Amino acid sequence: MTTNKPYLTPTEVARMLRVATVTVRMWAQKGMLKAEVTPGGHRRYMLQEVKRFARSHGITLQVANEDQYRVLIVDDEPDWRELLTELLRSNSEDIVIETAADGFEAGRKVSALKPHLVLLDLMMPGIDGAQVCRAIKSDPETSSARVFCISGYIDSENETRLIEAGVERCFAKPVDSSQLLDAIGLGEMKSSTQVANHQ
Repeated sequence: MTTNKPYLTPTEVARMLRVATVTVRMWAQKGMLKAEVTPGGHRRYMLQEVKRFARSHGITLQVANEDQYRVLIVDDEPDWRELLTELLRSNSEDIVIETAADGFEAGRKVSALKPHLVLLDLMMPGIDGAQVCRAIKSDPETSSARVFCISGYIDSENETRLIEAGVERCFAKPVDSSQLLDAIGLGEMKSSTQVANHQ
């Protein structure tokens, strides 16, 4: 959703942040999200304040621009999610990035984001990357997404299983950032060093 209005209603903010309207009101009551109150007693939110709140809480705003490249990073390691996010943002500013810590959260975010690309870990609590990929590929609305697996557990058996599930390519951790960016199609990177040594 995009808007040129200086003030937004709770419903509009909820849509942008992808949460329930009652959640927006709760954030406002707690002072987490600043709101103006109209003479009639209704809360209104400035767009800049909504953007600030989204940035500080790691939320990607729902946007209407279908031209933006959308990426979902799924990994149970916070440091790894952050590293991949920084890597992609340093090479493309016009990109929408969401992250998920497990397969269940990934399923919810895939439906909302409809990503062009999913960077997926193999071993996660409760569900593995192959299962997540099969779910993505079985849904007509998300089946066109490219799925790459980045894991510390890439061997021939796991790679075969992932490819059969629909994964386009597998990368072993630590991943060579230049190879990853070339595969994604984001062009040359400033350096070709490995971005992390997490297992």
